[in-house]
Parts: sequence; C-alpha cells; structure tokens
Amino acid sequence: MDLLHSKDGMQTEVLSSAIFDRETAKKRLPAAPRNGLTSSLEHKRLQFYLIMMLADVVILIASFFVMTLVYNNWDANSGQIDSGLLPAYLLLPVFLTIALYNGCYSQTSLTRSQQSVMRVGSALVISAALLNFFAFYGKMNAEFSRVIFTTGILSSLMLMIVFRIAFATWLTRRWGPNPKNQLVIYAGGPRFTLPFAFHIDAQDHGLDPNANDPMALDRLAKYLCNMDEVIVSCDEDHRLQWAEVLKGSGRHGEIVSGFARQIGAMGVIHHDGAKISSLLVSSGHLGLRARAQKRLFDIVVSSAALFVLSPLMAAVAVAIKLHDGGPVFFRQRRMGRGNQFFDIFKFRSMGEADADGDRSASKDDDRITPVGRFIRRTSIDELPQLINVLIGNMSLVGPRPHALGSKAGTKLFWQVDRKYWQRHGLRPGITGLAQVRGYRGATDKESDLTNRLQADLEYLQGWSLWRDIKILLATATVLVHDRAF
Repeated sequence: MDLLHSKDGMQTEVLSSAIFDRETAKKRLPAAPRNGLTSSLEHKRLQFYLIMMLADVVILIASFFVMTLVYNNWDANSGQIDSGLLPAYLLLPVFLTIALYNGCYSQTSLTRSQQSVMRVGSALVISAALLNFFAFYGKMNAEFSRVIFTTGILSSLMLMIVFRIAFATWLTRRWGPNPKNQLVIYAGGPRFTLPFAFHIDAQDHGLDPNANDPMALDRLAKYLCNMDEVIVSCDEDHRLQWAEVLKGSGRHGEIVSGFARQIGAMGVIHHDGAKISSLLVSSGHLGLRARAQKRLFDIVVSSAALFVLSPLMAAVAVAIKLHDGGPVFFRQRRMGRGNQFFDIFKFRSMGEADADGDRSASKDDDRITPVGRFIRRTSIDELPQLINVLIGNMSLVGPRPHALGSKAGTKLFWQVDRKYWQRHGLRPGITGLAQVRGYRGATDKESDLTNRLQADLEYLQGWSLWRDIKILLATATVLVHDRAF
C-alpha cells in the first residue's frame, strides 16, 4: 500500500490499496491530478518572506521609537522623537539590502532558526557599522544619540532573534524541516520513506517516462505540478529515460543511486533521514527572484501591447470573419513548461484546422487563405498569444512551442534528438533566441530542428532579463520573413 503524506506528516489519502495484474491496473488507473497532488508552497514561501521582512522593519522602527521615548522620559512631545528615529530611517535601507543578499529571506531561513538568527544578526551588525562609517565621514555623528543608537540596535537584535526562533518553530511544526514539496516516485528501484514527502508508485499511477509519447509526458507533468523536488527510484536500465524527462520538467530532479552512497561520491544528494542517496540530474533553470522578474515583465509588456495593438487585432479579426465567416481564432494543443499540454491562440490563417499539426505548412499550401498568407508573412497571426502570456502558460521570450505532429524531415521532433524535451524547462515564448537567429519556418531537414534546439538550450542556460529585452528588440527586425508560409 502506497500512502500520500501531507506536509504535516499525516496520511491524507490512500493512493493504491491493492495489487492488480498489469491489464487490470491499466483500466483502473487513478485520474491524473488536475492541479497537482498538493498546492504550491512557492507562493506561500514568498508570503512568509514578506512577513519576515515586514516584521524586521516594524521591529527596527519600534525599537528605536521606544528607546527614544525612554531616553526622553516618555515625553512624546519633547521634539526629540524625529532625531531619535533618524538613525533607524537611515539604517533601514542598508539593512534590507544586506539582508536580501545574505539569505535572510530564503528557504533555509524559514525553518532553520540557527541559520536565520546568524544571518539577520550579521546583516544588522554590518549595516550598523556601515552607517557609523558613513555618518563619521558625513559629520552626522553629532546628530545621533549614542545611547539611543546602541540600545535601539541591541533591542532590535534581541527582538529579531526571538521572532526568528518562534517563526521557524511554528513553520517546522506546520511544514516539517524542509519548506518545500518533495515527491518520491517508485519506478522499479529500492523503496524508502522520506519524511514529510509524497510517495507514489509509477506503475499504479500509469507514469511512464516515454519520450515518444507526449500523452504520457503530460500525465507525468500533472503529478510533478507544484513539486519543488522530485526523487525517482528506478532500475538502472531506465535511469536515462527518467533523467531526460526530469531535465525537461524545469524542476529539481534526482535519481536514486545506491552505488553513489556506497562509494561516497561527491555531488550527490544524501537523504539521511531515509538512509538513501540520489544523483542530482536537474535543477530549476530560474530561482524565485528571476521567475518573479520575468513574470512581472511579461505581464506589464503584454498588457501594454494588447492595449496598443487592439485596433490592429480588431481589424484582422473582422477581415478573417468577412472572408469566409469562420472562427477568428485558431486553438491548437502544444507542449508547454514541464512537458504539459496547453492551448495556444493564433489568428486563423487556414481554411482547414489541423489540431495536431501533422501537416506542416508549405510555400504553396492550398489551405492558407489570402488574409492568412498576409498575417503569417508579417507574424500578425501570433499576436493572440499575448493572451497566453497574460494567462501564464506562455512567456514573451522562450523556446517556441511546437505542434505535436511537427516533423523535421521524416522524423517527429523528439525523435531527432533525445535532448528535445529539455527545452521545456521554462515557459514557451512568443519569440526566442532561435527565432532572432533565423531558425524559424518550415523544418524540411533534421538540421533545421537541431539548430533551433541548440539555441533554445543555450537560452535556458543563460537567462537574464536584459537578454529577454534584447531578444524582443531583435524580433522587430525579423517579423517579416520569407520562411512564413
């Protein structure tokens, strides 16, 4: 019997209660979880980071305020309150800058009180020393009360320590020692129990890392949804398959290895609570801060673009409708982040719909309408994907999502190179590095796909917000191209 454990260690749901033969199991597979096995902890962690930051700000200001009142015999009208709070106002931005960069608001600081206390203490001491240094050269020391400054720093430090210990204790009781969702998948390898993690059997849930079956990958992606770390225990023959799928998931992925523990290899993950070790084979391409920057950039730019381009989009919609009376938009299932399906929006440019993209467009394609030929050549047909960006299943910049039936030469895309699925580690984009380098349009031969794949993997390894901006600017020079059929 495999049990699903909640983050507080309680058994919440029986995932499988009997052993069936293979054919019976296939017929009685549980439905794939629509929104993952549990809710995401990433947003909750972000909320708690903000709570910790707000608590530090309140403690710092309140400590200096109280010390100023004490120093002035609790006379709030003495006129000395502002001068007493001046060091706190000057100290606050310096402290927050150091705290953000030394990990005061990080995963380890949430549940590990000792590390949290050390980091906040060092941030406060360093910021106080820097303030004194600059105040000395700015000849501002005379305006500071040494008594208020010293007692304000000491009281702030004591209260921050008490808050951090209490907060870490409360979170540990709620989430366990690790403030993240962990999933253990048994797929033919040794079984073990990892405390506070979710455990499922791959066969009982129909999970198969088959790179030639997008349906299987989509099912697996639904189980990985909202997971911070995925640990797969499989037999040696299937490690490569699982590793390739995990690399395309955009998540921290591990493959269990008993041999790695025996030889004491470096660069492996040791789960001593479960007496098991695993090889680290993948990690998320972007940290929380980078993802927040990228998402905020997407929302701001796509919203502005939709507003500015709405007259053009309305004119195109009218032209498509007047031509043959058919639907304005064309929806097609594509593979998105973590190898999970989503529906992409485009202006309809063909008379016949091709839901899976089994037939690629060609130069003399008789399915393309006159309006469609113009909007494809000018890339206007891609504008509705700004809606996908706002929804959150696409980004402005990223690897272009491909139709499932797309071929390079005579092979499906994923049959050309086994690294193909790795490109799905980030949200797909309206444009990308491959597109601005000219790798777009029809894929008549395998090298057409290989060039795109190499550019996509390069983008994943070297992301920066400035690079996204440069790619968007460069896209303007390739909107009109002769490979759009």
